[in-house]
Amino acid sequence: MKTLFTLLPPLLVMSLNTHEKQPTNKHFWYSMESSAAPDQIWALWTDVSTWKAWDSGLKDAYMDTPFTLAHKGTIISLEGRKSKFKVIEYQEGISYTIKTSLPLGSLRIKRYLSTSNGITTFTHEVWFTGLTKGIFAKAFGAKFREMLPEVLENVKQLAEQASE
Repeated sequence: MKTLFTLLPPLLVMSLNTHEKQPTNKHFWYSMESSAAPDQIWALWTDVSTWKAWDSGLKDAYMDTPFTLAHKGTIISLEGRKSKFKVIEYQEGISYTIKTSLPLGSLRIKRYLSTSNGITTFTHEVWFTGLTKGIFAKAFGAKFREMLPEVLENVKQLAEQASE
């Protein structure tokens, strides 16, 4: 029984990392490998005050409570738009999903990681939901997709510097 519980988290992460479809502006993702320990990446992801250091699309972000399930925060875009977000899924050290409400829909961002042979693979997955997903995907999807490689590279650099 202990072996089963030991295997479940890696199997869950493996299932998260498989995408059967090609990315679109409605649903896209980007993964990167790093020599940084997973806890270094996790620390950056869950310290909302650092988001503006690695997410080139943000002017600022804050959260007045610990980063965990059902807690809320605020992001401020480069254009100054404030949006509230809520942590809707949370698995300590493995993954989380945040949701930002949009008119008749939402933007969801899932971040997850896994480690194999000393290499950490981390992924940002983004998708729009609801009746207006097509409208918001058309307005923001391409721009967000284009930024993802730079965003992940920033996370990688910061996490690897912290690991040294």
